[in-house]
Amino acid sequence: MKNYYETLGVEKGASKDEVKKAFRKLASKYHPDKKTGDETRFKEISEAYSILSDDKKRAEYDTYGRSYAGGGGGAGPQWGGFGQGGFNGGAGGGVEFDLNDIFENFGDIFGGGGGGGRSQGSRGNDVSVDIELPFKDSIMGVRRSLRIMKNNLCDTCGGSGAKPQTEMSTCETCNGNGKIRETKQSVLGQFATVRECSKCGGAGKIPKEKCQNCKGVGIERKEETIDINIPPGIQNGEMIRMTGRGEAVKNGVAGDLYIKIHVQDHKTITRNGSTLESTLRVKLSDALLGATYSVETLEDKVDIKIPAGVKHGEILRLKGKGVPIQGATRGDFHVKIIIDIPQKLSRKAKKLIEELKEQGI
Repeated sequence: MKNYYETLGVEKGASKDEVKKAFRKLASKYHPDKKTGDETRFKEISEAYSILSDDKKRAEYDTYGRSYAGGGGGAGPQWGGFGQGGFNGGAGGGVEFDLNDIFENFGDIFGGGGGGGRSQGSRGNDVSVDIELPFKDSIMGVRRSLRIMKNNLCDTCGGSGAKPQTEMSTCETCNGNGKIRETKQSVLGQFATVRECSKCGGAGKIPKEKCQNCKGVGIERKEETIDINIPPGIQNGEMIRMTGRGEAVKNGVAGDLYIKIHVQDHKTITRNGSTLESTLRVKLSDALLGATYSVETLEDKVDIKIPAGVKHGEILRLKGKGVPIQGATRGDFHVKIIIDIPQKLSRKAKKLIEELKEQGI
């Protein structure tokens, strides 16, 4: 006699959830479509599950060591196993599996997506756009408006597809359920799957009179203006996601809008993390004696004092003039000093340099 508990690897007192969990694990491993598949083993665990998941058959199995059809005394034993080409489908001990129940919250063992065929509802397409942003706007943040041509809910009917102020009728195809249940025969037996009703799109209702604007589709393609708040400090290549601002779909959820940022170069300023950087060319005499220069920042021009004896390549810091970090906090602005060495000297300049050289300068 077959030991169905041993086949599934569970104790005799295992709960229905434990039995289901054990079947899921083994079915995933031994399904014939898998690399580790074993059709014989798969049939054995499926047969065991067909008995142990049914309260009446399990009770009969526990009592008699086999499953009866449940008829009169002369009914005779009916094993809950496979017939030709799969499970017996009639009163002979077969079983109908509901994939939505067996594989709930479990990856699809047949190679597709998760969920075992459970309907997740319709979702509109995502929309992706690219925008160019001036360097200053990428640092300081800015509000922009985009005009995008995409599918939107019909303004006239609000996406219902019905003429305004008219009634909706129950969908005859799905009897108002919004879903269609289908049963198919396979190696596991009869599998019940559920899909969205194509007639009503899952709504369960259809308009008695169609909207004249969208012809009952509930969707119209039109241009929409979308305001975007671009945060301070955004970098080149970063993506902004706006949930639900993509294309709409009837009786479903709109997709998302993705905005890819392309930051334009600045003529004098570059970015390094939270620090902004630029270079400042100073005359040799100013580097030796000190001077005041004007430096261009993002907001305005700032006077910066060049200390006497400043070195070539030395960094001078303007505090709080860099990239916004948190709230009012900002990074710094670094100014790199480039000392201009004259290529030609007048006689007087040469004489002065020679005098400085004689003094060891």
